[in-house]
Amino acid sequence: MPKSQLATARSVDARLAPPEIPEVVLPEFRDRFHLDVLLVNPPSPNKDPYIRDVHRVGRNSREGTIWPQTALAQLAAMFPEETSLRVIDCIAERMTWPEFQQLLLQVRPRYYITHATAPTITNDMRGVFLAKALGATTMAIGTHVSPTTVDTLKAYPALDFVLRGEPEETVRELVDTLEAIRQQAEIETDSGLLAPWFREPDALAQLRGIAYRRDGRVVVNPDRPFAEDLDSLPIPRHELLPLEKYKLPIVGGRYTFVVTSRGCPGGCRFCIKHVTYQNTFRFRSPGHILKEVRKLVELGTTNIHFEADLFTINRDQVAGLCNAILEQGPRIRWTCNSRVDFVDEELLNLMSRAGCWMISWGIESGSSDILKRVRKGIDLERVEEALRWSKAAGIRNWGYFILGLPGETEETIEQTIAFSKKLPLDLALFHIAVPYPGTPFWFEACEQGWLRVRRWEDFDMYNSTVVEYPNLTAEQLQKAARRAAREWSLRPGPIWTFLKEFRNRDTLGQLVRIGVNYLSWIGGRG
Repeated sequence: MPKSQLATARSVDARLAPPEIPEVVLPEFRDRFHLDVLLVNPPSPNKDPYIRDVHRVGRNSREGTIWPQTALAQLAAMFPEETSLRVIDCIAERMTWPEFQQLLLQVRPRYYITHATAPTITNDMRGVFLAKALGATTMAIGTHVSPTTVDTLKAYPALDFVLRGEPEETVRELVDTLEAIRQQAEIETDSGLLAPWFREPDALAQLRGIAYRRDGRVVVNPDRPFAEDLDSLPIPRHELLPLEKYKLPIVGGRYTFVVTSRGCPGGCRFCIKHVTYQNTFRFRSPGHILKEVRKLVELGTTNIHFEADLFTINRDQVAGLCNAILEQGPRIRWTCNSRVDFVDEELLNLMSRAGCWMISWGIESGSSDILKRVRKGIDLERVEEALRWSKAAGIRNWGYFILGLPGETEETIEQTIAFSKKLPLDLALFHIAVPYPGTPFWFEACEQGWLRVRRWEDFDMYNSTVVEYPNLTAEQLQKAARRAAREWSLRPGPIWTFLKEFRNRDTLGQLVRIGVNYLSWIGGRG
């Protein structure tokens, strides 16, 4: 790809239409903050809920999932107890933008910290603009701003700081530094209060993991090393979240996340973990995880998803956790994700006895050539074997497939569809490949000219097709994804699985809505 084309790909349209501020904030009142820190999952850009957090790329939730904001609860736990702090999950609260504007006027935070993901970047920066207009110091976290730091800060002047990579230690150190500067001297100007850190660049230069503006240019400090001991992080403040509003339709009740590890040894070229954790992988001790589980049970949540890039990354950790649950309790129902090459029959049986009832498997393709091309590192025979073990242990299998990965052809798509129908799956999802910024897939797509969109908002695996190839158009990929879902789901086995869920009255309404939405989608053109 010529350099000019690569520059265009990196500078996709990120314009922000500033919203109106419903109240004029006079300069003399801009420093009258009511809250120290506000952590925000902004309102949805449309009527449907959005799935996103600090380690995930935002996407529209076609199935109605309300994604727990455990990452925000973890950030909240980094601050001292005397800090006046709130977590606002606008997605779970179904909060509209006018309602959120009014809330900002009421709480008027000194520090505003928010998610920023590719498909929602303009939407997310709207909240930054509103907070900045009220005098807040604004910060953004997430998988989008780490690889696009300079472009993001240039495009959005209301954003003061980008927290790159793992944000927990960075956010605490940054706020502590800003508070120390502010308390030493507040510099008044004719136009009102000027944030004192503008005049104290040396103090900020010492902080790792941040980017900000100085003298009209963007400064990107050296990255912060990853936390070596995850047990050193405090237990997330789940009590600050609307736990009763987190829903996963198939669960049939409230649920939430417990993060058990970070990183993955896999080399999948499309995976966002390349941006978040690079090649590291670290895990928490079973005792530390169980401490968090007990806290959630006390808060009334017994359905838990053990969230990780790869839950079974460390067999001893997983076995230790399962044995601790069996010996000490509490009894919980839980789900997780895994790779087929990181489980064995004995471990799956132990997980089942400890309460695991479903595993999400990243299968991606039914073509050995595609799996090799994207460095997935698994073979099809092992996929079948692992899923049979899981099924025999009484665990449901949820398979994830990606159509449109590099090297995809009409023939390999047919292989994936046929393979999906051959596997003992209870659920299957077919996504269209998205080259997220910072991944090896992204750089390859830029170099090869595969990108067909020029807006970050189009980087949504459900609502648009980001890439197309000389041998496969975007329209062909869209039709293939719908056909794959249709051929897999409209068979006796999957239909029976869906109907069995109707026995649970808690999930009946949600399942009906999912069914209607799903049939509408797979019934689209193609």
